[in-house]
Amino acid sequence: MASEPDFGQDIPEWEIEDGLPQFSDQFIQQYLQGREALIDQEKAQRSDYSFRQSLTPLAAEACAIVARIRAEEHRIIWTDEFERELAKHQGVSYFPGMMFALAKERAEKTKTWEILKKMPKGALLHCHLDAMIDTEWLIEQALNTDGIAVMADQALCTPEARKKGAVVFQYTMATEAHTASIWKENYEVNRLVSVALAADSFPEGGRSGFKTWLKSRMTITFEESMDYHHGIDAVWRKFTTCFRVIGSILFYEPIFRAAIQRLLQELVNDGIRWADFRAAFIFPFRLAGLEAPAENYEDFFRILEEEIENFKLTNEGSSFWGCRMIWTTLRSGNKESIVQSMKQCVSIKKAYPDVIAGFDVVGQEDLGRPLADLTPELFWFRKRCLEEGVEIPYFFHAGECLGDGDETDQNLFDAVLLGTRRIGHGFSLYKHPLLVEMIKQKRILVEVCPISNEVLRLTNSIKSHPLPALLARGIPAALCNDDPAILGHGKNGMTHDFWQALQGWENLGLEGLGSLAENSVKYAAYAPDQSTKEWTKDVKDGVYGQGVRAQRLREWTSDWNRFCEWIVMEYAADYGSDEG
Repeated sequence: MASEPDFGQDIPEWEIEDGLPQFSDQFIQQYLQGREALIDQEKAQRSDYSFRQSLTPLAAEACAIVARIRAEEHRIIWTDEFERELAKHQGVSYFPGMMFALAKERAEKTKTWEILKKMPKGALLHCHLDAMIDTEWLIEQALNTDGIAVMADQALCTPEARKKGAVVFQYTMATEAHTASIWKENYEVNRLVSVALAADSFPEGGRSGFKTWLKSRMTITFEESMDYHHGIDAVWRKFTTCFRVIGSILFYEPIFRAAIQRLLQELVNDGIRWADFRAAFIFPFRLAGLEAPAENYEDFFRILEEEIENFKLTNEGSSFWGCRMIWTTLRSGNKESIVQSMKQCVSIKKAYPDVIAGFDVVGQEDLGRPLADLTPELFWFRKRCLEEGVEIPYFFHAGECLGDGDETDQNLFDAVLLGTRRIGHGFSLYKHPLLVEMIKQKRILVEVCPISNEVLRLTNSIKSHPLPALLARGIPAALCNDDPAILGHGKNGMTHDFWQALQGWENLGLEGLGSLAENSVKYAAYAPDQSTKEWTKDVKDGVYGQGVRAQRLREWTSDWNRFCEWIVMEYAADYGSDEG
């Protein structure tokens, strides 16, 4: 924003002699007024304009306070001296809105972090369940759960083998630990070894070193997140291997039950009251005390439903609205495997109608089958749903790419034509003005995952993310965390993504974050199921509707107003306006 001119200052004699116009001159004032009118006219087209206009005086003051705190932090915390010192030691420049991996530690010590931690964030609409579980906690569960063993597709006898060998954990009923070490050349490939024995005999630091190594196999490390020159395909190769390691521990009933309780508690602690999870149903799920995986996923959904309800009965979970699952399959699969997955989805939907919310295909878009190639299967699925009398809408990943006009980028066209209710990522959407207008007209929300897009190398910082372009064009969006356990968040909420967005864009502010959170509540996939016509009307009616969606929007609005009141009470003495 342009600085305010000082009309009271003395005019230098040379300016008078040269006839230099002054800000007080009428024609300059007219220009400035026209300039402000043009800016205001553009802001009226933003997707968050109505939300900003509806702010109560208290909420408006809270947003102004946060803006002042943010400005102070930019002056004091992200100082030139601080940036130069870090640049000298680490060879990079530091600034607000910088790369997440570099900013994370400092971000968590700021006032804006403490404020956003308390913000009611509404619903988490885009997250992958097996990338939501804290890896350090998961490692402890593997080490402390009876019967957990580990195997590999090769002897992990060298640093290179330990970095790249396929590692899987599994429950086993065997009581005797095998004497052959997984870390030595004579290891029998794919033979289960007690995880406790493997940890204690780890060649680089014993059990402590084992935990460090295993975490590096379950996450994108700091170094990997910084190696941008390796490109998108390289980071995706590492990213996809993390899911198999995590899933092999997580999807054992005793660990899974505990993980769901812990995850839901963490979401509530971060101001999240609903979650639409995704999971690719290609993993083996084992019941307690059984080596053989379950034949299908009915037990998985039974247990998930039980644990959701158990959590909601606790004091901590009493304010939690709930969660559902968007069934996903890998877009790299062949026609038969995808159809089989679709059949399973319909079967589970009939058994657990309130848990299954929709269908999606996942995996790296650039290397998987585009939606256009999947249209026979997708049309077949829609027909199968009609025959079985179930409503399973699409919530497609699309546009998670850098292309412009290639078949991956064109997934956006197919997602819209196939009737998706939301778009996952939509990173390349801003390049398509016609689609932008169609998405606005059809009231399709974009699930935006800024930190994920950065770590997976679509952008090198929040400042170059396309979300501001979407908001400026009136596209409804919501912030999401995608895969926090793998991507390095260290926490399962959305505060990191909210904080990065606040730091990166001048046009957003707390009021913009509030609009994004309200959108998440408006577009969540609540039960009971709705037809496309019912869904569209419900979203359009918003808080003025009659159903669950309207009720939860009203509840969120109450949470938002209490949050704004807390900001004013806590910070007005130091950061309040001088007026009144």
